[in-house]
Amino acid sequence: MTSPAQTVQVTHHPLIRLVRGAANLLREAGQRGYFAADMFRALREPGTWGRQTIRQMYSIGVGSVPFVLVVASFLGAVTAFQTYYQLFAGVQLSVVGLISRQSIVLELGPLLTALTLTGRVGARMTAEIGTMRVTEQIDALETLAFDPVAYLALPRLLAAIVMIPALTMMANAAAIFAAWITLVLATPVSTNDFVAGLRLSFTPFQVVYSLIKAFAYGGAIAFNCSYEGYHTRSGAEGVGRATAKAVVITSIVILVLDGIIAAMFASLIQG
Repeated sequence: MTSPAQTVQVTHHPLIRLVRGAANLLREAGQRGYFAADMFRALREPGTWGRQTIRQMYSIGVGSVPFVLVVASFLGAVTAFQTYYQLFAGVQLSVVGLISRQSIVLELGPLLTALTLTGRVGARMTAEIGTMRVTEQIDALETLAFDPVAYLALPRLLAAIVMIPALTMMANAAAIFAAWITLVLATPVSTNDFVAGLRLSFTPFQVVYSLIKAFAYGGAIAFNCSYEGYHTRSGAEGVGRATAKAVVITSIVILVLDGIIAAMFASLIQG
C-alpha cells in the first residue's frame, strides 16, 4: 500500500511535472486554436461585429494617439542623442540620420509601440471581457442569441490590426521628427546632414516592413488579450490574474514575432 509521503514524492517527481506541463501547454494551444476558429466563423455575422469594430477602432486608435506620440518622441530623441555620441572622429554626421531612421523604422518604432500598447490597450481588453465573463454578461449575450466572440473578440481583433499599424506610422514620424529637433538643437548635426542620412540607402520596403510588424503585433495583442479575458474564472481575483497573464504572454509573443519577421525579411530591407 502506497503511503501519503510516497504519493507526494511521485506527484512532485520532475518527470511527472514535465509531462503535466507539456499536457497543459498542448491543452492551452488547442483552446487557442478553437478560439481562433470561433473568430473566423464569427466573420459571417457582420451585423454583430460591424458597429462594435468602429467603436473599438476609436478606443484603440484615437484614444491612444497622445500616449503613442509622447512615447515615440522621447524614443526618437534618445535614439538620436545616443547615436551621435557613439560616433568617432572622421565619421560623416549624416550617419546619425541613417542610423536613427533604421533603428526607429525597422525596430524600435513598431516594437516599443506594440509593447506599450500591450499595457494600455491589451490589459484593458482583458479586464473588460474578463469582467463581463465573471459577472455573467457573456452568458446573457448567449441567452439573447448573440455570438459573444462576434460581439466582443472579433471587433477588437479587426480594430487592432487596422489601428496599430496606423499608430506605428505616427510613432515612426514623431520619433524621426523628435530626433531631428534634438540633433539640430543639441548637437553640431545640421538639418542637411540629418536629411541626407534619412535618404541614404532608403527603400520603400523598409516602411512596408514596419507595417508588417505592426500588423502582426496588433493581431497578437487583440487575440491573446481577448482570449484570456474570455476564459477568465474566479471573480475579481481571476480578472486580475488573467490581465497580468495576458500582458506577459502577449509581450513574449511580440518578441518572438519580432525575431521571426526579422529572419524572414532581413535580406529585403537593405538599401
